[in-house]
Amino acid sequence: MGSIGNTLRQYLPRTLYARALIIIVAPMVLVQLVAGLVFYDRVWDTVSRRLSNALAGEVAAVVQTMGRFPENADRAWLFETMHLANGSTYRFEAGAILDRTGPEAPDTLLEHYLVSGLNERVRRPFLLDAWGDPADLRLAVQLPGGVLHLVASRQRVFTTNVYVFLLFMVGTSLILIAVASTFMRNQVRPIRLLAKAADDFGKGRIDTEFRPHGASEVRQAAAAFLTMRERIARHMAQRTEMLAGISHDLRTPLTRMKLELAMLGDHPSAQGLKADVGDMARMVESYLAFVRGEGEEQIETTDLAALLDGLIAATQRGGHSVALSIEGDLTLPVRPHAIKRCLENLIANAVRHAAQVRIVAVRHASEVEIAIDDDGPGIPAESREDVFKPFFRLDPARNAQTGGVGLGLTIARDVVRGHGGDVRIEESPMGGARIRIRLPL
Repeated sequence: MGSIGNTLRQYLPRTLYARALIIIVAPMVLVQLVAGLVFYDRVWDTVSRRLSNALAGEVAAVVQTMGRFPENADRAWLFETMHLANGSTYRFEAGAILDRTGPEAPDTLLEHYLVSGLNERVRRPFLLDAWGDPADLRLAVQLPGGVLHLVASRQRVFTTNVYVFLLFMVGTSLILIAVASTFMRNQVRPIRLLAKAADDFGKGRIDTEFRPHGASEVRQAAAAFLTMRERIARHMAQRTEMLAGISHDLRTPLTRMKLELAMLGDHPSAQGLKADVGDMARMVESYLAFVRGEGEEQIETTDLAALLDGLIAATQRGGHSVALSIEGDLTLPVRPHAIKRCLENLIANAVRHAAQVRIVAVRHASEVEIAIDDDGPGIPAESREDVFKPFFRLDPARNAQTGGVGLGLTIARDVVRGHGGDVRIEESPMGGARIRIRLPL
């Protein structure tokens, strides 16, 4: 049963709209099939057989009457009477002999019924042409003195109710499917808008025009999403305000300490304090940059190619070897200062530990991918997730002057994930580490 279920799931549509339509259309189609089978078996098949038998019985009656009244005048009266009664045209060709018998090809259900009725009632050789004329069928019966020809309307043996019934079934089904499709599209549209709003919010883009609408359950989910979004935005605003106060409180005593140390001049005891104060200032700036996360910056359409060119030029002026390759248009909506800080951290981390760095930026169908490769010592596989943790350093012995405080990669991943993307570390073909960045379009 499990394998059957897996096979069915492979062929089932993925979208809610398509699945809902199947739920509506499948029972309708099943009912139509059952109704069609019942109609064919109980109505069309029975009526067609009876009409064919009636025509065969009429021919048998004419043949029998001709045997009882062989005079030409009697035959003319009989043919005229049958024409007036049923619209059939009879003609007797004396001395004629059929060169072949049986129905003309193709062999259809109509011919099957007629042949069966003629064999059962007339019991004489005959030639049936049911499709040579678009409106009439023709029958020739071999009699002892010649051939009896009959031209009768096809409507006598073929009922058009089947076409009317089929057209009715197909027409009503198409109308119902169109109504159901329109209704389901209107019901699914609010869910799609909710999914888009959630996806935009995950990428740092706020859809201010989104409003709850649709069914009550969808409205409830949309209202819950808006409440959640407001709470998160309020939390981020409160955190930013709190950090602004902390920044002022921390920077003021640091500035005062720098002034007091500057007044001491080049006193030997002041040199160590100046270095400690500088380290403390750098650490405070790193901490605040990590927690702030550029939450107040607005989304702008940015050309990452130009941004990368500027960063690479600045890095090369510092004496580092960095190669850049760009494929496709790298324009996408991002927070430019946050992305710049992210790329600065990653490039600075690469050139700090490697002699050669190569950057490849490629635009794909749904994302922009940036790979930063270096020929440095690399990062062990077991530590590739740990390096993104705050204040984690591969070498605990490094100080802030040489190795930072362990927030560069953390800030980079926080910025990229704030745009709906991700940052991963892999093994580079250059021998070191590869930082792979993916930003959704």
